Amino acid sequence: MTPIKGEDKKEFDSFLQTALEKKTGHKQFEVFQLAGDASARRYYRVATESEAFVLMVWEPFKDDGNYPFLSVRDHFAKHGVAVPAVIAKAPDQGLVLLEDLGDLTLERKFWENQSQQLSIPFYRQAIDELIKMHYPSTFDRNNCTAFKMEFDVEKLLWELNYGRDHLLVKLCDIKLSEIEKRELERVFVKICTTLHEEPKYIAHRDYHSRNVMLKLGKARIIDFQDARLGPVQYDLVSLLRDSYVNMDEPIARELIGYYLDRRREVKAPSGRLEDPSLEKFMRIYEVQTIQRCFKACGSFSSFYNLRNDTRYLKYIAPTLQTVKKSLASFDEYRSFLNLLTDQGVFENKFDVA
Repeated sequence: MTPIKGEDKKEFDSFLQTALEKKTGHKQFEVFQLAGDASARRYYRVATESEAFVLMVWEPFKDDGNYPFLSVRDHFAKHGVAVPAVIAKAPDQGLVLLEDLGDLTLERKFWENQSQQLSIPFYRQAIDELIKMHYPSTFDRNNCTAFKMEFDVEKLLWELNYGRDHLLVKLCDIKLSEIEKRELERVFVKICTTLHEEPKYIAHRDYHSRNVMLKLGKARIIDFQDARLGPVQYDLVSLLRDSYVNMDEPIARELIGYYLDRRREVKAPSGRLEDPSLEKFMRIYEVQTIQRCFKACGSFSSFYNLRNDTRYLKYIAPTLQTVKKSLASFDEYRSFLNLLTDQGVFENKFDVA
C-alpha cells in the first residue's frame, strides 16, 4: 500500500496527531487508504511504530447520541457484542478513529478452507454475536437509533421495488405491462405484510460475511449503523444465504439449529422465550430469503446502473437462483416466479462487456 500524502492527508492530519499522541505517545504515523466496498464512507489504516488503527471518514455529525454508527456501537457494546472500540472522534470533521480489526473477513475464511465444515466454528461465533444483538440488545429499550427504525411494510416494500427498478427495469431492460406491475405490487405487498407481522428484534441489517471480521480467531462485527427492528430471519438469511459465499444447505440448516439452541438459553424480561414452531420459523426464513435476496440483486444492479461498477454483477445470477428456489415453495407467489422465468431473468449471466 502507498501512504496517503498531500491534501488528502491534511484534512485529518491534525486530528490524528493529537489522538495518536494521546493514545500511543507516538507523533509519527502513516495513512493508507483501504479498499472500499459498497459504502459511501472512506476508510484508512493509520499505522504508528507499534499499533494500527482505522479511520472512518464520512459526513460531519452531531455527537448527541443520535449518530447511528456511535449510537448502535455503544448499545451493542453494552450488551457484549464484539464491536470495534472507539479511540477518538471529531464530529465536525466527520472523523471516527477505531480499533483496527485487521483484514481477515468471514468470507475469506470460508473460501480459504478446503471443506465448508471447517468454517462452521467461525459461523457459530457469528451467530453468538447475533444472539446478543437480537435479544439482550432488544430487551434493553433506550434511545438507541435502532429502536427508531423498523422493517415495516413500507421499508420492506421499498427494498423489493428497488430490486424491481434496478434489476428488472434498468439492468434487464424489461418493459413491464400495467397488469404485470399490479401483480408484482400485489405479491410484494403480501410478502412484506407477512414479514412485518413477525415479532421484531434489533436486526443488524447487513449481516453478511464481509461484515464479520476475524481478529485473533474471534468474530468482530462492523457496518452496524443501519440496525433497526425486524424479524430475526432477516439477519439469518443475510448470513446463511449470503451472496458472497456458496454455503451448502445442510450446513446452513445446522447453523439455524445452532441459532435456535442458543435462543433457548436466552432469558427474556418475562422469563424464557417461547420456543418457535420450526415449521413456521423456516417458512418465514424462506419468505425473508425472497425479499432479502431479491433486494440484494437490486443493490448489485444499482452499483452498475449508477456508477458503472461491474464488481458485483457476478453475484446476481447465483443469488437469483436462491430466490427461485424459495419462490418455488409458495403457490401464492407463483406469478412472481413465472414473470422472472418468462422474462429469462434466471438464464441471464449478467456479463457486461
